[in-house]
Amino acid sequence: MVFRRAVVVFLGCLGIAYQTSKSPPPTTAESTDSSSPTSPSSPSSSSSDDDLVVGTLRVRLSDGRYLAYRERGVPINKSNYKIIIVHGFGSSKDMNFMASQELMDELGIYLLLFDRAGYGESDPNPKRSVKSEAVDIQELADKLQLGSKFYVVGVSLGSYPTWSCLKRIPHRLAGVAMVVPMINYNWPSLPIDLTKGDYRKSLSRWSLRVAHYTPGLLRWWLTQKMFRSSAVLDRNPAFFCPKDLEVLKNTPGYQLLCKNQLQEPNVFDTHRRDFVVAFSKWDFDPLDMINPYPKNESTVHIWQGYEDKVVPFSLQRYVSRKLPWIRYHEVPDGGHLLVYDSVVCEAILRSLLLGEDPPPLYRPTVSVN
Repeated sequence: MVFRRAVVVFLGCLGIAYQTSKSPPPTTAESTDSSSPTSPSSPSSSSSDDDLVVGTLRVRLSDGRYLAYRERGVPINKSNYKIIIVHGFGSSKDMNFMASQELMDELGIYLLLFDRAGYGESDPNPKRSVKSEAVDIQELADKLQLGSKFYVVGVSLGSYPTWSCLKRIPHRLAGVAMVVPMINYNWPSLPIDLTKGDYRKSLSRWSLRVAHYTPGLLRWWLTQKMFRSSAVLDRNPAFFCPKDLEVLKNTPGYQLLCKNQLQEPNVFDTHRRDFVVAFSKWDFDPLDMINPYPKNESTVHIWQGYEDKVVPFSLQRYVSRKLPWIRYHEVPDGGHLLVYDSVVCEAILRSLLLGEDPPPLYRPTVSVN
């Protein structure tokens, strides 16, 4: 029973979801050759031709690995704002961030979505760490010449690379938004009395032990066919609020990560390592961070759903009180799938880029002591 619950946390308590629609095949070299002078994101002549892959959108990092990416919005050379979207657990560069093309045209937004190490079409990183995630993001920005500063939006588990960016490269960030960010119960400054009785804490620790010490057993359980190991998660109200269930119902091709994908060793190893890094002890405590922008050079935001059953809003409220330089926004009927709400996505971008105050609807109505 304990093992089964640990597996449930590995899948469900992270809000794991996957777009089952396959990524489009690589387009021809003529249409995606990043070295072409007509390409909107073409690098300058100072970039090495070996760093950019002709025929697909990938860049080579300094350690030889490749990161795959896709672009949305306006061409980079016509943009006012350059934003990197950091996807979460079980997702990819093909995730849906529901920003309308009209909004991106209006504000001049260039969106860069990429496959984190081992996901999608990106090479795995056997040395994955909290630090390496920030290094990847910085290198990606430099290879694609996003400029001296850029914005970062981290979603769910993609918030731990975002925290790492805030810690290591704050001078490169024009602004940061974390949407339903994960909470690591191993953060030293997280009060015990705040998490006492939170079933997610004990289950996440069990899940971490299972993923770390018995990966073979975990993989067998997730891929065996005798029992439906993930069936309890499929549209289960215990893990999804009504708004999330509506997303699951109305979003074509949206389902939990399937067993066939986890049977591939590289896919399973990527998810396991990502989970272990995210929930193990970090080399810093986010709750002890000093405001990296004392002169308001940039802003940092957290967006949380009040009805989120994956990450409790009470913990996010504590984080925002502990770090008052973070601007906290709460969606009253929102769950863990906030990025599938176009209205919320527009509010996220307008607040991040223009400094607009979100509607009063997104302010917490009750303070938590």
